[in-house]
Amino acid sequence: MGGEGKTAFGLHFKVKFANMNKVNYQKILEQTIEKNERENRVPTLLLHSCCAPCSSYCLEYLSNYFKITVFYYNPNIYPEKEYTKRVAEQQHFIERLPAKYPISFVEGTYDKECFYEMARGLEDVKEGGERCFRCYELRLRESAELAKELHMDYFTTTLSISPLKNAEKLNEIGDRLSEEYGIAYLNSDFKKKNGYKRSVELSEEYGMYRQYYCGCVFSKRERDAQIAAKAAAGNA
Repeated sequence: MGGEGKTAFGLHFKVKFANMNKVNYQKILEQTIEKNERENRVPTLLLHSCCAPCSSYCLEYLSNYFKITVFYYNPNIYPEKEYTKRVAEQQHFIERLPAKYPISFVEGTYDKECFYEMARGLEDVKEGGERCFRCYELRLRESAELAKELHMDYFTTTLSISPLKNAEKLNEIGDRLSEEYGIAYLNSDFKKKNGYKRSVELSEEYGMYRQYYCGCVFSKRERDAQIAAKAAAGNA
């Protein structure tokens, strides 16, 4: 593992042991950035993106400190036309965003069956539960593999920007995969410091398509049911 990787591990454990009950992943990220700046390094980062709106703030922020490859790997997206729409929106945003350091784009394989195999037996689990955690790992594992193949310094995901996503679980999975693949996971919680609010502002500023459900068929069904129940209650 390179110098950046060892640095990331050191900073991670320094902050984690300072507060065993609550890890400040934003603070870890800031310390990592500060150390790289002191050493005049501009590391490479493979950033898994779930969608353009969620990536907006992450790219605006991180492109000041990293050379980024956006990896769009989301076999969970349903239906296929929704997947295609989200890919196009991601590419369009990258093309328009002014960035200090270069941002490139790689599209992963849209292997729907891989997702459904992973979700088997968990179809009725509510959004935010075990099915989602396994989906985090599915996408982060693919990201770690590509990061290693491309000899990147770090990998991470935009997923933590959502108030509905479990940042602790994402970082836990990222750290475990980091050990397994020998690539530093960039600890983060992008919803902090008004990151989610800024992503909404950027979405409006760039006229982005902003989907109303996370992505998979199960989240769509759950969200559609919530909307229908609310409408029914309003008409009662």
